[in-house]
Amino acid sequence: MRILFITSNRLGDAILSSGLLAAFRERYPEARFTIACGPLAAPLFSAMPGLERLIPMPKRKHSLHWFDLWKRCVPYRWSLVIDLRGSMTSYLLWTKQRLLSGKADDSLHRVEFLSRVAGLESVWSPQLWLSDAQTEKAQDLIPRISRPDGGPATQETVIGIGPTANWRGKQWRAAFFAELQKRLTQADSLFPNARIAVFAADQERDQAQPVLEAIPEARRIDLVGKIDPLEALACLRRCDLFIGHDSGLSHLAAAGQVPTLALFGPGKPHCYRPWGPKSAIVTTQHSPEELISAPDYNYKTTDSLMDSLTVSMVERAVRDLWHKTRTEPC
Repeated sequence: MRILFITSNRLGDAILSSGLLAAFRERYPEARFTIACGPLAAPLFSAMPGLERLIPMPKRKHSLHWFDLWKRCVPYRWSLVIDLRGSMTSYLLWTKQRLLSGKADDSLHRVEFLSRVAGLESVWSPQLWLSDAQTEKAQDLIPRISRPDGGPATQETVIGIGPTANWRGKQWRAAFFAELQKRLTQADSLFPNARIAVFAADQERDQAQPVLEAIPEARRIDLVGKIDPLEALACLRRCDLFIGHDSGLSHLAAAGQVPTLALFGPGKPHCYRPWGPKSAIVTTQHSPEELISAPDYNYKTTDSLMDSLTVSMVERAVRDLWHKTRTEPC
């Protein structure tokens, strides 16, 4: 049995679709899966059991990436094609069953919407799979700390921070992240002397650098540009808490069952908040509609729209999430 699963070009959307993939893996445990998605998201599925082929789809002019996908898939007879991008390509393949996603319902979270599209009886949370090599690399990057008395090495508290976003408008300022980590790790705070792991892509180093420089070297874990998405997930699972934006990293952390606080401004938290019982959000004092309705608003050039979200607001949200995840069963 062969199943073709076509999912998003974006990292966050691909993560949110992984629960649907897990549901069909459980329904058809003998199936061989081919997964097609954007190059950035492709590594997410490399360790999935039952994977036969992984097809990255870099965008090409005139939508020729869809023609490339058709050429690679047309020689096969498929038992099921699941196309979450609703492409015409799916109609040009031989398959016994076809499942296409229509226009998203903005009254539902994306995870709920996909479960409804598939006709699932319950909502399937995002699920990703790690290889032993990815887990071992994370252990090397975030090692246990040897005790001065010679006792067993321990895993001290590690806070993960994702200080970058895919566009400037929804990025909290680096100076705010720097102040937040200082408050959270001072002697009388919630995480005294905790180590701080900073996550970002290599091309985002300039954005992350002020945060890195604010962290004392002995407590700094610089992961910028050093890991792929699944290695990031393995590292996140070694963190006690993650604080990030409306971004793929926050979805990764939530999928890894890490307590996750996502900072929202101009996004849609009701549709795209990190999914799971250990996740929470904190929003700007202005609604998304207010933020993007300014006369000079421009998606490409507008500076951060997150300034009404103060460090104190985020600090309180971190405390609330931490106490919640320590007192409520998940």
